[in-house]
Amino acid sequence: MSTAVIHYLAAAVTDRGRKRPSNEDAFGYSVEDGVFLVCDGMGGAAAGEVASSLAVDEILKHLDHTNGLGKLTPPRAAEQAISAANDAIYDRAQRNRKLSGMGTTMVALVTREKQAWLLNIGDSRGYRLRNGSLEQVTLDHSLVEEQVRLGRMSHAEALRSPLRNVITRALGTQNRVTPDIFEMEIEAGDVFLLCTDGLTRELTDKDIEMILHTEPTLEDACNRLVEDAKKAGGHDNITCLIVRAEA
Repeated sequence: MSTAVIHYLAAAVTDRGRKRPSNEDAFGYSVEDGVFLVCDGMGGAAAGEVASSLAVDEILKHLDHTNGLGKLTPPRAAEQAISAANDAIYDRAQRNRKLSGMGTTMVALVTREKQAWLLNIGDSRGYRLRNGSLEQVTLDHSLVEEQVRLGRMSHAEALRSPLRNVITRALGTQNRVTPDIFEMEIEAGDVFLLCTDGLTRELTDKDIEMILHTEPTLEDACNRLVEDAKKAGGHDNITCLIVRAEA
């Protein structure tokens, strides 16, 4: 078994797209702390922007290695950080009627040496590219995708469904929420993509795989993904964050 030390590189881009008047997506990351996350806010007026920004700020703050979370396992620390973010969003909405009902999706990658955990709430996705093959690791918490998994709807029907925007789990809309957690062993060369549905509604997984293969840098890949999603319609805000593991 290889004993090579793994380190991580990251790049991200967010864009409001071609149809939306503002950008309710947010992202943040700390290579030093091994935390990378993307959020897609929802709510009236500017509530979505508030929710996604709060989530990013709270999670990064609670997973900062200086906050004494080093004794916890990474997934447990991440769960506590997500719980704190949920409390912050929910409490803010309770205090301000204009923000009532606001919430956000969240997908996060947490790394420690050669271990990684993908956590998600909602329909923002986490992918892994390994040995040339792109795999969606996370499962969407959306009404249509849950129907697809139950065999009650085809993928084609899900894409056409008027209910395709309905998510079944969000951060901040209830006083408690539980993320899905996927644990993985890292290999040098692994590439992770965290993105909002503004990307995956416009581009197929094959489109995304091709771009991740062909663009020479993480920054180039982020820019190409966003630009191609805008060319395909750009109906929603678009955010992608790419992380590469290197020996």
